[in-house]
Formats: sequence, C-alpha cells, structure tokens
Amino acid sequence: QVQLAESGGGLVQAGGSLRLSCAASGVIFSINDMGWYRQPPGKQRGWVASIGRGGATNYLESVKGRFTISRDNAKNTVYLQMNSLKPEDTAVYYCFADARTDMHSSYRTNWGPGTQVTFSS
Repeated sequence: QVQLAESGGGLVQAGGSLRLSCAASGVIFSINDMGWYRQPPGKQRGWVASIGRGGATNYLESVKGRFTISRDNAKNTVYLQMNSLKPEDTAVYYCFADARTDMHSSYRTNWGPGTQVTFSS
C-alpha cells in the first residue's frame, strides 16, 4: 500500500506564495503520474496540475503562470509552488500518485489526506 502525506498549507496573504509538498511512502515499486487536486469550500474537487515520471507537466488554465509543479523521484515527492495566490485558490489541496506496488501490478491512484490553503482577506 502507498501512503501520501501533504505539507505546506496554511494562511497566505493576497498575492502571496506557498509551496506544498507531498511525500509518498510504503511499498512502492514505481510511480508514474503525480499531481494535485483541490476542493474549494462548497465546491467539488477538481484537478489542478500533474507531472509525469519524466517531468512533463499539465496545468489547469486558471493556474498557468502562477503555479509550478515539480517532483523529486529519488524522494518520491511532488511539489506545488503557488505564487500570486488569489481568494479563489482557497481550498483543501490533495496530492495524488499513480503507483504500483510490484512489477506485476497495475498502476493505481493514491490520495493524500489533504492540506488547507486559506487566503487572508
């Protein structure tokens, strides 16, 4: 089983920055895609950004130019650098990792418990 743990959330001022981290642990054979979803208060969870094993990235249009996703494969960790934060960025942020536990298993999506990002208005 793969466990994910996010960190780095908190209060942020208008236009401020935060860096989220998510480390995967447990029985991990390999990890393919990693990334982030978020769930604003009163809204459904939506995809934010993803990064492939080789570093290819994809972003939600509304965060392009403000957020940067990266990963450290040696640490099984994915990051989300968030700049120029806006009130609409307030949400619980969840990381995910598509991982398999052995060479014969399928890749499955694993989720972290979430970390809160709150805009100080």
